[in-house]
Amino acid sequence: MGLYDTVTGLVLFHVAFQTGFCTLFMRNFIKALPSELIEAARVEGVSELRIFWYVVLPLMRPAIAALSVLIFTFIWNDFFWATVLVQGTHAMPVTGGIISLNGQWVAQWHLVSAGSVVAAMPPVIMFFLMQKHFIAGLTLGATKG
Repeated sequence: MGLYDTVTGLVLFHVAFQTGFCTLFMRNFIKALPSELIEAARVEGVSELRIFWYVVLPLMRPAIAALSVLIFTFIWNDFFWATVLVQGTHAMPVTGGIISLNGQWVAQWHLVSAGSVVAAMPPVIMFFLMQKHFIAGLTLGATKG
C-alpha cells in the first residue's frame, strides 16, 4: 500500500490506535452530562444537530481540552512506533530523531540531553496554555455526593 516509511502511514497508525481511547473518553463524558438540558431543547423543538452544536458541544470544551492535551502528549512522546514504522530521517518525529544524535561508537549524552529538553517543551507549553480546561475536564463529575 506504500504506507511504510511515510508520514501518512505514521499518522494513520496513530489515528487507528488512539480512536478507541478518544471514543471511550468522550462517550463517558457525554453520558455524564445532564439529560434534562437535552430534553428541554427537544421540547422546544430544536433539531438534533442544533442540540449538539449549541448545547452539548459547549459543555464538552473541558473534555476536548483534556483529551487534546493527552493525545498530543501520547503521540509526541511516541518513540517505539516511530522508529519501527519510519526508517528514514525524512519522516522521523523529533523524539525518534533524538537517537540520531548519538553516534555508533561514542555516546554524546550532552546532545541527547539538550535534544530531550527541546523535545519536551511543546507538551509542557501546551499543558500550561490549556491547564485550566485540562484540570476542569479531568475533575468534572468527581464531586462526592
